[in-house]
Amino acid sequence: MFRRIDADEDRAAVTPFTWEGDAFVGWAGDTVAAALLGAGIRVTRTHPTTHEGRAPYCMMGACYECLVEIDGAPNRQACQVLLQPGMAIAPQRGARR
Repeated sequence: MFRRIDADEDRAAVTPFTWEGDAFVGWAGDTVAAALLGAGIRVTRTHPTTHEGRAPYCMMGACYECLVEIDGAPNRQACQVLLQPGMAIAPQRGARR
């Protein structure tokens, strides 16, 4: 299970975002994938043919398992995008467009 190893949480560094319209917070400097995992969100996209849930895997941009839609733009690798305040994030459903 994913958990943060930071001992001290800097409340000033909290970064708000939404996932499918629900409000969450991450930390400044998080990637979108790290913020999602830290918020307890495990499935970020569905497989294009089996429709099974997929999740961030390699966390370095090689596997494309973490594709999400960010502010209406599809095909974004969550592990490669830094979280910004107010991001509207949604799962990538089906094949990449």
